Amino acid sequence: MSVATSLIEDQPARIAPTPAETLYQFNESPLLARQSQQESNARSYPRRIPLALKRAKGIYVEDVEGRCFIDCLAGAGTLALGHNHPVVIEAIQQVLSDELPLHTLDLTTPVKDRFVQDLFGLLPPALAAEAKIQFCGPTGTDAVEAALKLVRTATERSTVLSFQGGYHGMSQGALSLMGSLGPKKPLGALLGNGVQFMPYPYDYRCPFGLGGAQGVQVNLNYLENLLNDPEAGVQLPAAVIVEVVQGEGGVIPADLDWLRGLRRITEQAGVALIVDEIQSGFARTGKMFAFEHAGIIPDVVVMSKAIGGSLPLAVVVYREWLDTWLPGAHAGTFRGNQMAMAAGSAVMRYLTEHKVCEHAATMGERLSEHLHILQRDFPQLGDIRGRGLMLGVELVDPAGAPDAQGHPPVFGRLASLVQRECLKRGLILELGGRHGGVVRFLPPLVITAAEIDRVSDIFGRAMAAAVASL
Repeated sequence: MSVATSLIEDQPARIAPTPAETLYQFNESPLLARQSQQESNARSYPRRIPLALKRAKGIYVEDVEGRCFIDCLAGAGTLALGHNHPVVIEAIQQVLSDELPLHTLDLTTPVKDRFVQDLFGLLPPALAAEAKIQFCGPTGTDAVEAALKLVRTATERSTVLSFQGGYHGMSQGALSLMGSLGPKKPLGALLGNGVQFMPYPYDYRCPFGLGGAQGVQVNLNYLENLLNDPEAGVQLPAAVIVEVVQGEGGVIPADLDWLRGLRRITEQAGVALIVDEIQSGFARTGKMFAFEHAGIIPDVVVMSKAIGGSLPLAVVVYREWLDTWLPGAHAGTFRGNQMAMAAGSAVMRYLTEHKVCEHAATMGERLSEHLHILQRDFPQLGDIRGRGLMLGVELVDPAGAPDAQGHPPVFGRLASLVQRECLKRGLILELGGRHGGVVRFLPPLVITAAEIDRVSDIFGRAMAAAVASL
C-alpha cells in the first residue's frame, strides 16, 4: 500500500467518530526518550506534541506507531500545499535528475531566475515595477536581520518601531523586535536600545480599552503624534515593522483602515514600512499577501516559510529607493538553495493556476462558521479571529473578572487541555497568544470542505472533554 493510500484513502474510516470513541494514548517511545535525553532544553514542539513521525501526505502525518493525525500546524504555516505534494516532489526530482548545482551562493542559474520571475509576478504591479530582491540565509529571522540593515543604511537612522505582540524571529536583532518578554528575559541587554514598541490594534483586548473604530483611530493618533511631536522622546525611526496578522502573538488581524492609516503616516514621515509576511504570505489569508487586503504597498516585504515549497528559503523584497547598501552588506552561505527555489516556483505556479487564494478564503470562512456555532455552547470560546486559513480562538474563563471592554480573562490552562484532547483524537494544533491562551489553526491550504468539517468536529469534542475535566 502506498503512502498516499494509507494516509488519505483509508483516513475517513480510521478517524470517523464511533459511539465509543477511541482515544490515542501517549507513552514515551524510544525515539522520544532519546530526543528528550540528547536534544537541548530549548526544544519546544515535542513538549506539547509528543510524536515521532514516520511519513506524511497531504494534510496527514503518521507516527512510528501507525497512528494518523490531521496536521493543522503544517510546519508553522510552511507547508502551503501540505506534505509531499506531487508538484513539489516533481520539482525537486527534476533538479536532481538534471544534475543542476545544488549550492550556488548568490550566483544565478535558470532555476533562480525562474523563481524571481515567478515571485515578482505575484507582487502587486506597483511593487513589482520597482522591486529588488535579496536572498538571505534560509530562515525568516535572517531575512528580518537583512531588512533592518537595509532600512538603517538607506535612511541613515537607527531606531525601529515594532508592535506589542509581534514576532519576527529568534536571532538577537530580530528578538529585540519581539513583543513577548519570555525569550528575551534571560539574555539581559539586547539590541533593544533602538527599538520602540507601539500598541497593536488588538480589537478584542484593545490597549486603550476601546476597541472598534474608536480604538483604531486612537491608535493611529498615538502613532502619528509619536512621529511628529518634537517632544515625544523618540527619534524619527528608520522603519516600522509590522505583521498584518500577528501569528505567534495570537492570530490577531490588524484592522484594514488601521493598516491604510499606518501606510499614510509612515509615508508622510519618510519612514520605511516593513511588512513581515513570513507566516501570512502565499495565499494563507485568502490573498497572495496579507497586506493586499488593505490595498497598501509596503517598502519592504520579508518572506520565508511557504516561499521555499517546504524547503528552507528566505528573501527580502523591497522598493528601489532603499537599494543603497554596498556589495556584501548582507550575505550567507546557504542563500542559493536550488531545490528550494525550484520547489518554491512550483508552489507559486500551483497557487495561481488552482486559485488557492479563493479556496483558502472559502475554507477559512467555513471553519470560522463552525467555530462560531460551537461558541453558542462554549462560552469559553471568547474570540474567533483571523483571515483565510490563519485562524485563532482565544479561550477565556467566563467566571473571571472582565477587563475594561467587558471580556473575561484569557484561560491558558484550558487551551493546553484542549490541545491535548485534540491530539488524543488525531488533530495537531498549536497554541499562541498571551499566556498561551489562543488555539491556532494553520492547516495546509489544500484542505477540503469535508476535512474542515472533520477538524471542527474533533475540536468540538475536544472542547467538551477539556471543559468537563476542569
